[in-house]
Amino acid sequence: MKTIAFFNNKGGVGKTSMVYHLSWMLREMGHKVLAVDLDPQSNLTSIFLDDSKLEKLWPDGKHPGTILGGVEPLIESLGDIQAPAPISIDDKLSIIAGDLGLSAFEDRLSEAWSKCLDDKPQIAGDGFRVVTAFYRLMESAAKQCGSDLVLIDVGPNIGAMNRAALVAADFVVIPLGADLFSLQGLRNLGPTLRDWRQGWLTRKAGKVPAGLSLPSGSMSPLGYVLLNPSVRENRPVKSYLKWANRIPETYSREILGQELHAQAAAEDPNQLAMLKHFKSLMPMAQDARKPMFDLTAADGAIGGHAGAVQDCGKQFRQLAARILKNMNDRQDANTAAAIA
Repeated sequence: MKTIAFFNNKGGVGKTSMVYHLSWMLREMGHKVLAVDLDPQSNLTSIFLDDSKLEKLWPDGKHPGTILGGVEPLIESLGDIQAPAPISIDDKLSIIAGDLGLSAFEDRLSEAWSKCLDDKPQIAGDGFRVVTAFYRLMESAAKQCGSDLVLIDVGPNIGAMNRAALVAADFVVIPLGADLFSLQGLRNLGPTLRDWRQGWLTRKAGKVPAGLSLPSGSMSPLGYVLLNPSVRENRPVKSYLKWANRIPETYSREILGQELHAQAAAEDPNQLAMLKHFKSLMPMAQDARKPMFDLTAADGAIGGHAGAVQDCGKQFRQLAARILKNMNDRQDANTAAAIA
């Protein structure tokens, strides 16, 4: 199981839609994928599941089939995780459903981070069980459905819940818009990721309960994705490029801790993709409850829309391939470093 978190502390850039489409594309490329909705807004869940299924998942009272049901014993200090069964979308794609009540776990996660450093095994053990809850739920679900890739969607903040989600991540992809807010977001994310990574390494050296499964917490950056460019004649317009071309230097300095001479975004090796906003396809995809690149003439994708469907598929296939390649490259580099 390899875990990839899609993280940005600025909302509204199209992150959840990207995770949804990447889940389907990686599935089409032969991987067994588990999507995990750790955003209390639960938008990823509502894209995957129709209203009738959501009503059954979110009834009045307890929600045992969601991520909230999985961590509720920890919220109430009555036990450990109670893993919900992953919801099968098809034979190679499943989801751990989100829950609007998940924000109730935030305070417990916040106090648990400090508890992990306690000298008393009982207190430290409680801290570790809480902080690793998301990871252990993913591990259980991935084993049940045989998933080799786990895609984690998180909310746009740098609170305790996202810290636990990122601790569960082997890799991180950062979706960005080309604007001042995304640049500032990168300046916030860099120090935050380094602090969380080092904080987890320090805690792992403490009084971990015997037999408790721990994540690597490596949070290795795979790169960034520029979303929703304004396009004219197949080229981003100047107003978009003004901000896009400032991202390579900022990403390199703040996320990787490296100095990089200014260069165009299109030439940046850390850029995974520059995805268009397929505005005309999105309503069709929502009605058909399928990814945009799987739309057919029966769904209304005719004429120019048919070409956009093919273009969408090409872009997401290239993005998925680039993510897989960068994952393998990071693993090879880590293996070589370990041998050396």
